[in-house]
Amino acid sequence: MAANPTPDIADDDELEPVADETAHMARRVVAAYATDADECRMLFAMLGIAPGEAA
Repeated sequence: MAANPTPDIADDDELEPVADETAHMARRVVAAYATDADECRMLFAMLGIAPGEAA
């Protein structure tokens, strides 16, 4: 029996933006663990928490 290789991913219109305070706290954690500024920016973008990103 073959497993589904990709899980179901919600469409963008099903996702809700995170609260400003939650995004701020998430940015702090990501910045603390990122190895450099480029990785930090990439992770912010992937998580949808980039500074100035419209909520």
